[in-house]
Amino acid sequence: MKSLTVRPFEDSDLADAAAALIDVHATDGYPVEGVDEPEAWLRSADVIASWVGELDGVVVGHVAIMHPHGEDAVSLWMQQSGDKEDQIAVLARLFVVKSARKHAVGERLMQAAMEHAKGHRLRLVLDVMTKDTAAMRLYERLGWREIGRASHHYGNGQSIDAVCYVAPQA
Repeated sequence: MKSLTVRPFEDSDLADAAAALIDVHATDGYPVEGVDEPEAWLRSADVIASWVGELDGVVVGHVAIMHPHGEDAVSLWMQQSGDKEDQIAVLARLFVVKSARKHAVGERLMQAAMEHAKGHRLRLVLDVMTKDTAAMRLYERLGWREIGRASHHYGNGQSIDAVCYVAPQA
């Protein structure tokens, strides 16, 4: 059995996480943005905290918590809950390379992000493209619930249908 470690992202992880991101994009078409400059995308100034998943010491996954900036999931949750924007963060940039799936990497990355949010009294929201059904199953298995539908906008005016979710109550 392979040894799984989930730990906070370190600067020394950047090249390996970027390579994993490019690998995931090649196999899954995710993400739809950020692949041209993966290191900048992973280290965006909007990142509050991020983690990597390693199998036997090799970076195979990543997740981040981001400051909200006009995401539909944030607006939907604010309307439904009455929460203010500074009480909400966005779970984003979750990916696991295909060869590492079925080792609970995605689940453990999600749990790390959810624990961090709970400790900082932040409610997490996200949007997921409707094509990413495996991701939706993971979110729902971890207690996330759908709060609406939206369009995920990216690139030069492109968009794709997305489902918005909120994390379970902290």
